Amino acid sequence: RRTFPAFPPRDPDVQGFAERWWGNAWVAALEQGALDVKRLERGRGYAGQGHVDAITVTPGLVLAYVRGSRPRPYRVQVRLRTLDDSDWERFLDAAADRPGHIAALLDKEMPQSLADCGVPLLPGPGDLEPRCSCPDRGHPCKHAAALCYQTARLLDADPFVLLLLRGRGERELLDALSRLSATRAARAAQDKGPAPLPGVRASDVLTPRALPPLPAPLPP
Repeated sequence: RRTFPAFPPRDPDVQGFAERWWGNAWVAALEQGALDVKRLERGRGYAGQGHVDAITVTPGLVLAYVRGSRPRPYRVQVRLRTLDDSDWERFLDAAADRPGHIAALLDKEMPQSLADCGVPLLPGPGDLEPRCSCPDRGHPCKHAAALCYQTARLLDADPFVLLLLRGRGERELLDALSRLSATRAARAAQDKGPAPLPGVRASDVLTPRALPPLPAPLPP
């Protein structure tokens, strides 16, 4: 579980809620799965004005309170399917295949090659399941849309937020990658075997053998 403080209001001249490609992929999943463009516009306005309070991220769930037109804020959550064990095995194998993948994650980057490893890390249209305590039954309502836009900013800053949403936290993943890398290195060293050392075998040295006769002495 990770809880992030509320974002301050944004500069109205700044365009977009994400700068990285994976943050924009989250926004695209929201907007392509929405049924009402007007609600999205209201949600962008709420997010930009700072109406979304602290955001809590747990496996499969984003939760926050969003202030609307009423005095009492609404409880909003967005659900996303977590990955199963076989998906995580494929992800860890792909991450350990290239040392640069782990270094990129530690630098808060999501390599495109890692996201395309066959595991559905990023959501697609219809994968986000918003729910809100408000009476509006839109998909999503403006409060849920505001939370989704602010979540894109979290993912933009730290791709481990996306991995936590999919089921595993940063420390758990890094420990698993460290163990996998160590196991692969040990297996590679075992398969390679020790390199032969230069020299002569002791049995060859100690084996009795006949020496050739000495040459005739030189004349005086």
